[in-house]
Amino acid sequence: MAKILVGDDHPVVRKGIKQILIEDKNISFIGEACSPNEVMEMVKKQHWDAVILDITMPGRGGLEVTKELKREYPNLPILILSIHSEEQYGVRAIKAGAAGYMTKESAPEELVKALRRILGGGKYLSAKLTDMIAFGVQQNSTKPLHALLSDREYQVMQMIATGQTVSDIADKLALSVKTVSTYRSRIIQKLKVKTTAEIVRYALENKLVT
Repeated sequence: MAKILVGDDHPVVRKGIKQILIEDKNISFIGEACSPNEVMEMVKKQHWDAVILDITMPGRGGLEVTKELKREYPNLPILILSIHSEEQYGVRAIKAGAAGYMTKESAPEELVKALRRILGGGKYLSAKLTDMIAFGVQQNSTKPLHALLSDREYQVMQMIATGQTVSDIADKLALSVKTVSTYRSRIIQKLKVKTTAEIVRYALENKLVT
C-alpha cells in the first residue's frame, strides 16, 4: 500500500487530486503540503512512496524542490503535475529528476496511470515529451538561447513574458525585488535582448508562454 504526498499551494487542487487518488485501493494514505518548505519537512519526517508536485509554488518552486529531493532521496519517485504545457517545462522537469510530467488538464484516470507507472519504478512520459527529449539530445550542439537559463531564470522569464512586473514576481516567488531584478538582468544577457518587450517577443516566438 502506497503513501503519496501531494505538494501544491492551492487547497482546491490538493483536494481534487486526493479525491481522484482515494479511489485507488493500492494507496493507503495521501498527505498534503502547501509549500516547497513543507514538502521538504514532510519528506524528512516520514516515508513516502511518491510525491506529486506542482512547479509554480512560492519560494523555491517545484523544479528546485525536485532537485533537492532527488539529491537527498534518490529513490523517491516524483510526478510533476503542472498548469504549464510540456513544451514549457516538460524537459526541464525530467532533467531535474522527475519520473514523470503531466498537465493539470489531463484526465483523472491518466493521473492514476502515471502514478502507478512511477510507483512501479518506471517513467511517465508522453509521446510528445519523449520526442522532445530525443530531439534535444540530437540537437545538443545547437541549443536555443533559453536553454542557457537556470530553472529560476526561466520561471522569471515566463512571468515577465506574461506581463507581470518585477514587484509582482517578487511577491509571488517570495523573493526580494533586487533579486528578481538581478534575474531579469541575467535573462536579458543570456537571451541577447535589451528590453522587456524583447523578452516577451522571444518567449512568444519560441512558444514558451501561451
